[in-house]
Amino acid sequence: MIRFLIRTLISLVTVAIGLLVASWILPDFHIEWGGFLIAIVVFTIAQAVLGPFIFNVARQHASAILGGIGLVSTFVALLIASLFPGGITIDGWVTWVLATLTIWIITALGTWLLPLIFLKEKVKGVKA
Repeated sequence: MIRFLIRTLISLVTVAIGLLVASWILPDFHIEWGGFLIAIVVFTIAQAVLGPFIFNVARQHASAILGGIGLVSTFVALLIASLFPGGITIDGWVTWVLATLTIWIITALGTWLLPLIFLKEKVKGVKA
């Protein structure tokens, strides 16, 4: 249960960072602060549900694109999160592509690196 909570917290934090970075570097990516928390939660839930679903569909029908599953699920989660009013707005297809890449890279690095940091702290606590 604790592992699930840590993974959920890491997902929420990395999505928040990814959305913030995208809004800072992409002029056509806008965050309305009133709906920012809703966008984070919707994006995280959509990504958690869509990732395995898209993976299974691709595995059955198009195994050549399995490597791009993270990008596809990030794009679809971003699309779903943008449908909720008062959260995020994205203008132009170039911004959609760059936002997808930015958020995917940040969430991928975060979900890979942050558990290592937490485990390192846990190992230090056990050794002490």
